[in-house]
Amino acid sequence: MLHDFPELLSAGLILLGIFVLGFIALKTNFPNVILFILLGIGMGKLVSGNHILEFTGEIAIVLLFFMLGLEFSIKRLAGIAKRVWSSGLLDIALSLGISMLVAHWFGLDWATSFLIGGIAYATSSSITVKLLVDKERMANAETEFVLGVLIFEDLVAPMVAAILMALNSGSSFGGKEFIFLVGKIVLLAAIAIILGKTVFRSFEKFLEKVEDEDFKYALLVGLAVVFAGFAIYMGLSEVLGAFLAGVMLAEAGKSESIQNSVSPIRDLLLPVFFIHFGTTIKIGEGVPMVWLLITLLAWSMLAKIFTGAIGGRWYGLPKRVALRAGLSICSRGEFSVVIAAFAVSSIKVFSGIYIVAAAALGMLLFNFAPKITRLIYGQPVKKAKSTQMPY
Repeated sequence: MLHDFPELLSAGLILLGIFVLGFIALKTNFPNVILFILLGIGMGKLVSGNHILEFTGEIAIVLLFFMLGLEFSIKRLAGIAKRVWSSGLLDIALSLGISMLVAHWFGLDWATSFLIGGIAYATSSSITVKLLVDKERMANAETEFVLGVLIFEDLVAPMVAAILMALNSGSSFGGKEFIFLVGKIVLLAAIAIILGKTVFRSFEKFLEKVEDEDFKYALLVGLAVVFAGFAIYMGLSEVLGAFLAGVMLAEAGKSESIQNSVSPIRDLLLPVFFIHFGTTIKIGEGVPMVWLLITLLAWSMLAKIFTGAIGGRWYGLPKRVALRAGLSICSRGEFSVVIAAFAVSSIKVFSGIYIVAAAALGMLLFNFAPKITRLIYGQPVKKAKSTQMPY
């Protein structure tokens, strides 16, 4: 009987499955996020209600956003925002705003439409960066702009998650509630910055004195989980709390040793989050809202292309490079999964199918971006080398 299947046995099978799929992804250059979601879908009945899987997945997503926060001091956040804010706002308007309107036009309420817009908003940082490395495009002219957009989205995603958590609480949500929510976010951010400048000012030096790695892991993971839990206590999202915990330690100074300590734990646990998400998708129920799915897929691809083609020009890129940038940021992945975790019933099924399809389409557009750009603008003209002798 499936309901008698021991949770520990299913957890062990999942770990072995992570190894097998990770090995396949490594050899085929196929995004492992999709494989992990598909594994979860396939094992849905077998591991349904597995508390180990659910708890591990929650810790994993906390560590994901904690590690993300470690990349950003307040100074760096301000510098990035100054350069890409116009492109970032365009991305929000096209990918989140219009996607939300499309969902509402198909008859969904505003709260659900906002969730759909959030799912369609964020580009997958893991898929995009992996493809940039695998296709040897890290040195391309558009890469700095692409990374800037990804960082901007990484900053907005926790706020979207916080708003969704407030919407899912069941209480009314209007202008006053939004202002109150923003106030709580600002307060939590202020606490993180103050702690980073005071209590954790010499944290890295202290960490170097901790010789036992096990205690070091407990300290770092504990800080991330405590701040995430405190965010929940304030009525915010745990991902926002985890992100600010990372910013807090980034403010304290260099964070390389912290990243080196937490990365192995995150990399081990993160696949579990995607697998757990896959277990919540019941494909046997059929594909809900097919026309909305097709429309959203088409628009969300175009939205990212427009973000690159228009925002890239604002950033200072040539038109062909800007178009190539837009074609390279279409994949959805881990952050869409985080947002989709707030969905219920058929919306979660819809979200899972969308994410898998959008990730696959985004990969194709990334791979064919140089060819599509040449097809539209022709071969780039190589500048003739001057034969004159310099004076």
